[in-house]
Amino acid sequence: MRGLMRPMSGVNVHTNETKEPARMLFRMPMTMRTVTAILAGVIGLSVWTALPSNGAAVPHLDTIRVGIFMDTSKYKLNTTAASFSSAEAMQVGLRLPSGVIPMFQTGSGEMIRFTLDDYKPMLLESTNYQTALALLKRLKAMSGSGMLTTTNDPRGKVYQIVEGSYSSVAEAKAAGDRWLKDATVASYAGKSSNASLIGPLHLETGMTYTSKSEAVKAAQSLSASGAEAYAALKQSGSAAAVYTVLIGAESDQTALGKAKAAALQANPALALRQTDAANVYSLIRDDYTTAESASKPPVALYSIPATGAKLWVSTIAGAGIKLTERYNRSYRGSFEVSGLNNKLAVINELPFEQYVYAVVGAEMPASWPAEALKSQAIAARTYALYQGFGFQIAHVVDTTLSQAYGGIGSEKPTTIAAVDATRGEVAMYNGKLIETVFSSSAGGMTADSKEIWGSDIAYLKSVSSPDTSSEKGLYKWYRIVTPSGAVGYMREDLLEPTDKLSTAGQPLLRVKTGGSKVRPIPLIQEDIPIVDSVSAGSLVVQLDMVTQSNEMSWVRGTYSADALLSLTKGKLQKPISGRITTLEVSQRGPSGRPTEIQVNGQKLQVKNPDGYRSAFGGLPSTFFTIDETARVTMAGADNALRNRPEDSGTVYIQGGDGSARELKESNYFILSGDGQVRAATKDPGYRFVGGGYGHGVGLSQYGARGLAELGYDYKYIMQYYYKDAKIVKE
Repeated sequence: MRGLMRPMSGVNVHTNETKEPARMLFRMPMTMRTVTAILAGVIGLSVWTALPSNGAAVPHLDTIRVGIFMDTSKYKLNTTAASFSSAEAMQVGLRLPSGVIPMFQTGSGEMIRFTLDDYKPMLLESTNYQTALALLKRLKAMSGSGMLTTTNDPRGKVYQIVEGSYSSVAEAKAAGDRWLKDATVASYAGKSSNASLIGPLHLETGMTYTSKSEAVKAAQSLSASGAEAYAALKQSGSAAAVYTVLIGAESDQTALGKAKAAALQANPALALRQTDAANVYSLIRDDYTTAESASKPPVALYSIPATGAKLWVSTIAGAGIKLTERYNRSYRGSFEVSGLNNKLAVINELPFEQYVYAVVGAEMPASWPAEALKSQAIAARTYALYQGFGFQIAHVVDTTLSQAYGGIGSEKPTTIAAVDATRGEVAMYNGKLIETVFSSSAGGMTADSKEIWGSDIAYLKSVSSPDTSSEKGLYKWYRIVTPSGAVGYMREDLLEPTDKLSTAGQPLLRVKTGGSKVRPIPLIQEDIPIVDSVSAGSLVVQLDMVTQSNEMSWVRGTYSADALLSLTKGKLQKPISGRITTLEVSQRGPSGRPTEIQVNGQKLQVKNPDGYRSAFGGLPSTFFTIDETARVTMAGADNALRNRPEDSGTVYIQGGDGSARELKESNYFILSGDGQVRAATKDPGYRFVGGGYGHGVGLSQYGARGLAELGYDYKYIMQYYYKDAKIVKE
């Protein structure tokens, strides 16, 4: 992928809520002082300034379309319903090529919901609200997309639980049967198989009303007489919408025929005919999905056609519209809601520069230097323009597949100022927009595009990058050996030095606190099992000291051969045959990142080198070395060399006390000729020790911060990371 792989703030699922991402160790071949000196030398070679376009047109957008929920070949993020609200009244209309035809207006602060008028399994019909609510919660706990709506029949108000959004009877039936296999769902539903279905087949009564309340009252009157009736909106071409009543919400013609018979029995004067595609119908239900209390007012749920209709939701400028299903974020601009590929599509359309406001705020902390924020603004603006209409009905999406976009909540005064200060400025190369890819941290050296994606792009070359600011203020962690022989990391504040040494001459540290945890990597991860727990006063052997895992440096592993093989399943062009015994980097690119890795002596098959990140379980970057913990070259008694793990024969080792014995322990320690102790394992194990966060190509966000702190302006920062690019303003 060419877009930003990771935003500066850690991303939780699809949110942009700030959290510390995993942080680990990488030793760069030069100190920060050396990097600074090199950069200073390069800077002195030329003076880069923004150039005029010399009459050449600079591409621009007045408005941009951001895909929030869509189902396309390039991007799939689905929702069953979309819930909108605003502090001000919202206007809802039908969007046609000729303009927007008004349909209705909400009250200030009122929520409305939309779903597709498609096929859904109905798991429950009950007059008991608490039963319906319990089933809804169960579906949510099982990651189902349940909705709690109401209808009326001779019993009065009836609560219904439907689930999902399906394009056919077969899909909806299979989903319903699947949910009913759960004993709890089946107990609430009162059945264990054959879920009933609702569908998009309706009958029009021909009656029209001037208000929603009148249509609702008419539908309730028919329902009380035994008909299945719903209030609805009807739009005919460019005419204003009118309220009407529809009969049935059926999945097949047989069920629709039964609904027709019941309606005619309730009112023989009805002139019923099936709804057609020439008109746009939006069936209206009362929805309690978000209320969680029968005493609270319901929300109006509009079921819109799966094809052929685009609804437009807008409000007064500046008020913002909240979308509940996208982490309750509020957005500038307006929303288009439609069906696309049998799924609900939600597009946020807004002024282009206001989009950049939110991207800069989502991608880079507002507290960073102004020049770094300005460079991010130009990178974000150029990247969005470069994409064109990249997602079928949208220019970009709101995740890092394009670039992070969090709506109004991402905007801060400093990020808005950075966008305004660079308004209209873009990066170009040879008179064309460039693809301004960027990542969180390059780990000290950006990547050449060829060593990541296999394509040689003239302006995406490897350069040194001052990324170390991510390490400021972080704890140091010791890599230690515990009394039980386990190897892992413990934070510096839990240990104290002693004047003692191990038999091999390594420093011994004393544990200060009882129950101190030894972790697999230098970072607290509560969801990852610890390596060991050590009591107060225990002595542990120091192997190394590193900085807490961060965007500059990281560690992953140690993985067993079986665990590593499992991580690669489904992520390689050709699966690994047999057990992994060796894993080594066989070729590296200009920045030192692997361009070829061999497993068991055979080339690992990935689409391009960037694929190594996902192949090994989501590594932060490809800027890594591999520690094969079982890889050892030994000299036997006859001076013959033996290589493990290729040679799996019995091994005898000489301990620190001079005695020899057969190696049976899982972990053992080797003293090299220069006095360094290495932790090794009897069975194959693999650690990835690396630096950087993201693909590493183009602008490094931490590097931009570093350059800004050194005093360089945004134009230089951009032209440093994008070789020979020109900063051009329309």
